[in-house]
Amino acid sequence: MVEYNFWVYILFDERAQATYIGVTNNLERRIMEHKMGLVPGYTATRHIDKLAYFEHYKYINDAIAREKALKKWKRAWKYRLIETMNPDWRDLASGLDEYIAQIV
Repeated sequence: MVEYNFWVYILFDERAQATYIGVTNNLERRIMEHKMGLVPGYTATRHIDKLAYFEHYKYINDAIAREKALKKWKRAWKYRLIETMNPDWRDLASGLDEYIAQIV
């Protein structure tokens, strides 16, 4: 049976005042695209490129449903969720390959 990998992720800006929630099938590549400013729009214009949080899914429908649900959450709820994985609000992009290896 083929296993797929999809990721829901939350990015934040330098001062943690703005967040962005997205979904991808390659988390490392997508975060690099955000950091290099290759994703036009909201994240690029506001410099939202630090990885705060991510979740792994095997099915794209589950990942998209979670992304849509999180986007409806209040800011405080999102921040509490981030702090379950990342209480110090570090950029998790550093060492991301190690995190992924543990999950997948």
